[in-house]
Formats: sequence, C-alpha cells, structure tokens
Amino acid sequence: MKLYITLAGILLAVLNGLLLIPSTRTYTFQIAAIGFVLAVAVLVLSYVDGSKKTVVPELAPPPQVSIVPPPTPEPPPENTAQAEIVAFFALLQEKGRLVDFLMEDLASYEDAEIGAAARVVHEGCKQVLQEHFKIHPISLAEEGSQITVPAGFAADEYRLVGKLSGDPPFTGKLVHKGWKTDIVKLPRLVDARRLPAIAPAEVELV
Repeated sequence: MKLYITLAGILLAVLNGLLLIPSTRTYTFQIAAIGFVLAVAVLVLSYVDGSKKTVVPELAPPPQVSIVPPPTPEPPPENTAQAEIVAFFALLQEKGRLVDFLMEDLASYEDAEIGAAARVVHEGCKQVLQEHFKIHPISLAEEGSQITVPAGFAADEYRLVGKLSGDPPFTGKLVHKGWKTDIVKLPRLVDARRLPAIAPAEVELV
C-alpha cells in the first residue's frame, strides 16, 4: 500500500473526528472542504501513479518456423554427351556399317574384297556426315600448290611442318587442305541415363 494513501486515510479519520466535537461544528464547512480536497488529491495521485507503471505488453508467441526441406533437384541426365556420341556411331553403323568394318579382322580378305566393302562404308558414312555436320575445307587451294598462312592464324586450323623460322605470314606447300565444320547436330536422346547400343544383336527366330 502506498504511504500517501495511509496518510490520507489518517487525515480523513481525524477530520471526521473533528466533526463529532461540538466546539468545531462552526467549522463544519471548512473541515468538509478539506476532506473533499484531500479525497480528490488521493484520487489524482492514485491515477498518476497508476499511469507511471510500466506496462509490459504480453509477448506474442514466437512464430512457428516450419522447416521445409529444399526440393530435391532432378538428377541431371547422366552421360548425355557420351550417349549422343554413341548414338552418332549407331548412325554410322546403320548407314555405312562402319563399326563392322573397323572391328573386322581384314587380314584374311583380299584387297578387292576390302575395296568393295569400303565403298559401302564410304557411301553410307558420307551421307551421315552430310546430314549432321556442315563440313568444308579450311583451305580452298589445290593440294600441292603454294599458299600463304596469314598472321594470327588459328593453331588448330593449320599445322606447320618443316623448317619454321621468323614470324607469320608463312609461305609453303599445301599438303592437306584440312576440314572444319560450322554446324553439329548430334542425335538428341530423351533418356540418357545409360549408353545406348551402337547396334542391336539380331536374332532370327525359328
């Protein structure tokens, strides 16, 4: 209990007691006025004291943090580049029997037989290359002619053989015109999780 409330209660009790004494009845109005003022003062002090109290707001419960595991990324296609290369070899095998030709032991065959097989391989594989690459020669000059290799040439487009001295441009005889491609269209695979077969095993049912 606050001290001023105790003191106010004692004063009010004293004032009320004075009202009971006959000799102080002539001061009834003054005593009543003092009691009224005292009561108002207590009321004001109680209000001010209550407003000074620190109001501790009710703390809101911490937000519920739901830990959502990150979405599992879809595994990237495995061996995509390797599978596309194998698929391209499958085209060379299908059109030109290239793998059959390269994997065959040619020691037991005559040159004429090898030449006949090479013609089939050449025609079929050339068709595949033309469909999936845009191949053209690096140098348009005739092989055996003199050409000039310009300064700033691409190292993968020219191979300089023989005696090399000084700085480019270089002049020499064209031994091989070279090849390059501007377009590559390898077969696109939907499922590259495993390497596809180059050629299926053929089984004749009986």
